[in-house]
Amino acid sequence: MKLFDVYPLNNITITRAAGSRVWDDQETEYLDLYGGHAVISIGHTQPHWVNRITEQLHKIAFYSNSIKIPLQEQLAEKLGQVSGKTDFALFLCNSGAEANENALKLASFHTGRKKIIAFKKAFHGRTSLAVAATDNPAIVAPVNQTENIDFLPFNDTDALEAHFSKHGEQVAAVIIEGIQGVGGINVADNAFLQAIRKQCDHYGAIYIADSVQCGYGRTGKFFSHDFAGVDADIYTMAKGMGNGFPIGGIIVSPKIPARHFMLGTTFGGNHLACAAALAVLEVIEKDKLMENAALTGQFLMAELQAIPEISGVRGRGLMIGFDVPESHKNLKKNLLNDYKIFTGEAKPNVIRLLPSLALTREDAATFIASLKAAIANYQH
Repeated sequence: MKLFDVYPLNNITITRAAGSRVWDDQETEYLDLYGGHAVISIGHTQPHWVNRITEQLHKIAFYSNSIKIPLQEQLAEKLGQVSGKTDFALFLCNSGAEANENALKLASFHTGRKKIIAFKKAFHGRTSLAVAATDNPAIVAPVNQTENIDFLPFNDTDALEAHFSKHGEQVAAVIIEGIQGVGGINVADNAFLQAIRKQCDHYGAIYIADSVQCGYGRTGKFFSHDFAGVDADIYTMAKGMGNGFPIGGIIVSPKIPARHFMLGTTFGGNHLACAAALAVLEVIEKDKLMENAALTGQFLMAELQAIPEISGVRGRGLMIGFDVPESHKNLKKNLLNDYKIFTGEAKPNVIRLLPSLALTREDAATFIASLKAAIANYQH
């Protein structure tokens, strides 16, 4: 048997990792500013995280949600403390797509409605409803196509208000990333998120804050939506939640009541996943990683804005994007192959930075120096 070939791969085999560094099977060292797609939140093989998982593995790794799992309650309590959403309730699953799927389903249950508002360039996952709310027809199969999703322009309050005034009584939910990741690091305006809150309140719709990539402290606040000063009704999360251990979840406003069997999962909230997620929150809190993300992000943004060959520097904290000219379209490959630095991308020519929240100022400076050198090579 061979692998089903759906991923274009770099010809690199990573065999070990620590902090913001990874090494390949030739013992070549790389600086990781990609974090496996915003997953590595507290650093590769962070010691407390490793110990937490190892200790739990020697006790019990898994049992189903048919019994009490105190680790889930501990995780909910710690998540409430660190995020500030103490009156919300936690449902655990395994991935970001599952989190968004369950959020959309719950909104429809609660409102009794079918229509969902999503936005141009949105990415919410690859499962049925999540991919239907994703603005990329290439990954939407015929069976996923639905008339229940309406895509509106991002950051366009007039279009949002016009749609609600015409269809508001049919809208179950608005789902929006606080910063679009796959779409190219597009930051939702505070006023736009406030307008979503206002329209949802007026028409009885549910505001879903997709925080899978932009949440969990990456922007300097726990949820990037918090910059707008309003609460969503449901926050979805995954990626950085487990620092590489598969876990996802939604937190739900007290205005939405639970009932048995409306949601469910086999693996969600298992003992090992909860141990990993608790370790992440404990490290974020103890090491003040949200503060580090804000400060290191400010340094990177200022340095990037001073480089004349790149443009459109944007983002918050350690979720940063910038545009490179067509003449420099291979810059991401140059950084990887020549300077041994992993970064992300978005089409057509956007470089994305999604490093660990523990990224040091020194490593950030190393990246800036390498970026300048890589750009200088284009002048020769």
